[in-house]
Amino acid sequence: MSDLFTKATKNKYVLVLLVVLAFQKPTLAQDDLQISKFMEPVNQAHIFRTEGYYNWGGSIVKGTDGMYHLFYSRWPKSAGFKGWLVYSEIAHATSEKPTGPWTFRETVLQGNGKGHWDAITAHNPKIKFFEGKYYLYYISTNLGTTQDYTAEELDAASSATLQDPLRFALRSNQRTGVAVSNSLNGPWQRQSQPLIQPSGPITTLTVNPAVTQGKDGLYYMIVKGDKPGETRFIRNQAIAISQHPDGPYEIQPDPVIDYLDTEDMSLWYDQQRELYYGIFHAPEGFIGLVSSADGLKWQKASEYRIMPKEIKMQDGSLFKPDRLERPFVYEEKGNLMTLGVSAKQGDESFIIFIPLRNE
Repeated sequence: MSDLFTKATKNKYVLVLLVVLAFQKPTLAQDDLQISKFMEPVNQAHIFRTEGYYNWGGSIVKGTDGMYHLFYSRWPKSAGFKGWLVYSEIAHATSEKPTGPWTFRETVLQGNGKGHWDAITAHNPKIKFFEGKYYLYYISTNLGTTQDYTAEELDAASSATLQDPLRFALRSNQRTGVAVSNSLNGPWQRQSQPLIQPSGPITTLTVNPAVTQGKDGLYYMIVKGDKPGETRFIRNQAIAISQHPDGPYEIQPDPVIDYLDTEDMSLWYDQQRELYYGIFHAPEGFIGLVSSADGLKWQKASEYRIMPKEIKMQDGSLFKPDRLERPFVYEEKGNLMTLGVSAKQGDESFIIFIPLRNE
């Protein structure tokens, strides 16, 4: 009788323990995100082209009007593809879906003119909604507030090699800034100074910002710069933190990525998994993903290589562009909805919006 009682008691405790564990929130972050499993084929409605312009980069936010708003870089084809460093502007388009088709609405930002940190070009935007306002992060450059130059010299530099002194200066003076507005229709108020200067794991420049708000309420920004002490053309990714969306941001000592030449990071915080994710493109030929539990220490994600640089089309073909870069993920209420990439094929460049099935 006592043996039966003991066995029943043990079974009771085991049952209680199983119930407790079933409702207990896991204490360890689960990096099980597999973006490639949710990617759907692309059709022409998912490709955003503009006659007479190169389209590049992109960032999406949903407005109070129920429409999706795309902010992206564009510059005239007459300037040549390398002309982005001088002639790029940030444009605004809208769509009823985050995958398009998109309709151009207006130019939002251009170079601010001599005497400003963002005198020349406006490029690689990220649009975010924080604390009741819209924050448009972008990059720009200048040739010094006192240096005089002509439009002809600037035009020549737009197509020159990096060995050209003016183009070298244009690259070296690139910084990240932000413009703020209460409305997606503007007006946009620029800051008089860039958000962040090179330090720690990056040198020379701070470009291609990616920003998200963390679980701690702080703002995390990833920016790219050159790798210190490196004679080759290698770029590092650094993480910076601020208490406010518009800074000041402080670069942290540990890099996000320093083991591979990478570009074009986009960043978000996954509330379900309690992880930060950063998506990037590697010049060696793939779109990759890194993750972090605290936003400071980063590692290769469980799905490190999301995709090669090719696109599956709905007609069954495989599109392999000359270049495939600037990946970004649009998520809404915790659901990943679109993976955007920029492509160059011949003398055309455009943005492709890959639909993602709801995971």
